[in-house]
Amino acid sequence: MDVARQLVLEPYPDARAAWLGGSVARGDASTTSDLDITVLLDGPPAPMRKSLEYGGWPVELFVHTEKSLRHFADKDQARRQPTMMRLVGESVVLLDTDGSGVRLKEEYLAEVAAGPRPLSGDELDLLRYTITNLLDDLSDASGDVRLAIASVLWQDAARLLLTGAGRWSGTGKGLLREVSAYDAALAAALMDGVRAEDDRLVVAVDHILAEYGGRLFAGFELGATI
Repeated sequence: MDVARQLVLEPYPDARAAWLGGSVARGDASTTSDLDITVLLDGPPAPMRKSLEYGGWPVELFVHTEKSLRHFADKDQARRQPTMMRLVGESVVLLDTDGSGVRLKEEYLAEVAAGPRPLSGDELDLLRYTITNLLDDLSDASGDVRLAIASVLWQDAARLLLTGAGRWSGTGKGLLREVSAYDAALAAALMDGVRAEDDRLVVAVDHILAEYGGRLFAGFELGATI
């Protein structure tokens, strides 16, 4: 906390607010974790992010105005991955000179709790179609080709599982963390299936698809905007 606060005050003495988010704030930091620090300014400078080392810590620094915070939070909503909202909402307030630190933390925390917007019909059909094609590709694949397909398949299936249930999605380890929090047994089945050279992944993915109408190929149609 002291290192993070000092890092904010040295280059940004006029900062309105600052938050420490990420794994350190959550309490599950590892030996390689960094400090995720978001700083609120009236502006300028323009919004930016910077990676640096300070006080023995690797640091990811995000500098924003209220307008740019809202812009990136809206992008989070569109992709159903609440990165910016969590950096502020699920944080420790480092600095709050005008009440905006607590106010924005509460606003974004409420948005995280509300969850993402539901899948549209077209989005659902596209996910089912994409997963169906990956399952077909997996059926006669082996070795490295199978592993490459499986690594994409489990992630698309996990996104369908989460967004269909009104839960936030993620990428990489963040996606696995979200699935494990929602259904630990199914998350384990997906990971076992990726590693195994048998049909365990197919069974797990078909189980997810069954909740949304099963596999989709014949009859799939999606218009394009040019």
